Amino acid sequence: MHGNFGDLKAIFEKSNIEKADGFLFDLGVSSMQFDKAERGFSFRYDAPLDMRMDKEAGLTAEELIGRAPEAELSRIIYEYGEERFSRRIAKAIVEKRKSARIDTTGKLVDIIMRAVPYKGKHGRVHPATRTFQALRIAVNDELKALDKALDDAIGLLKASGRICVISYHSLEDRIVKNRFREAKAEGILDILYKKPLTPGDGEIGENPRSRSAKLRAAMATGKGLGP
Repeated sequence: MHGNFGDLKAIFEKSNIEKADGFLFDLGVSSMQFDKAERGFSFRYDAPLDMRMDKEAGLTAEELIGRAPEAELSRIIYEYGEERFSRRIAKAIVEKRKSARIDTTGKLVDIIMRAVPYKGKHGRVHPATRTFQALRIAVNDELKALDKALDDAIGLLKASGRICVISYHSLEDRIVKNRFREAKAEGILDILYKKPLTPGDGEIGENPRSRSAKLRAAMATGKGLGP
C-alpha cells in the first residue's frame, strides 16, 4: 500500500487489520528511486533538485533551500547530515540564492565544493554526501516519521510478534536503539540481539550498498498488548 511509515496506524485501520505478527522496516532509500536522475537524490547526476519520496507531497529540496533562513539550513545540515562545515555551506547557499535559483543537484554540489575548505574535500566521503543526506531527511521528515512508526508498530504487535528494523546511518539507528530500550524498560519488548547485526564481507561484495546496514530486532512480551 502506498503510504509513509508515519501513516502505519491509519493504514491498519483502513485495512481492518488489528494486530500484526511482525514488522520489517527497511529505512534505506529505494535504489530504484536513487538511481533515477530526475528524482534528485544523488549528486552523481545533474538533475532537478527534488528529493521527495512521494512526488505528490511536500516541499522539494529546491524549495527548502530557497526559503529556509540561514540558521535553519545550518541546523538541518548539521543535525541530519552531521556535517561539520554546515554553517559555511548554509551561508554559501543563502548568498548564491540572492542572485540565482539553485534548482539542480549540480548547482548545489558546486556551492558545497566552493564552501568546504581544502581539508574537507579529500576524505573518504564525497563533500556533498552529508548535505544531500540532510536535505533528503528534512524534505521527507524521515526521523519524525520513523519515531511515530516505531511507537505505532510496537502497539500493533501481537504477543511474541517481532519487529525488525534495518537502518543505514547513525541518526536512524540511535532512534531505533533508544526506542527499543525504552520499550524493554517498560516490559513491552525483549531485545533479541545485544548488538545490531551487520552484513558480512560476502554480502557487501554482492551488494555494496548494504555496507552501512544495521539490523536491530525485538519481540513483544505481550504486556499491555492484545491477543
